[in-house]
Amino acid sequence: MVKLTVTKRKQVTLREDVLRHLGVRPGDEIELAMLPDGRALLRKAARPTGTIEDFIGRLAGKTEKPLTIEDINEITAAGWAGRFRQR
Repeated sequence: MVKLTVTKRKQVTLREDVLRHLGVRPGDEIELAMLPDGRALLRKAARPTGTIEDFIGRLAGKTEKPLTIEDINEITAAGWAGRFRQR
């Protein structure tokens, strides 16, 4: 069990090992469900799911050369997995 300390300002900092366990990265959101018996459930918030319409046009005007199908497949897989980075 992990123990966390509450500051005078009633704040808690989550340790790196807790964030790693939750799979949380900077910019991610966390949900806290308050249970009736005084316990709480902490989890990584679900990421909104995208649609193909969100993806279409994402790369328009962003490349200097035509992309190969392998490039497009790699970018698509990274985008759906939440790892999209523009080159």
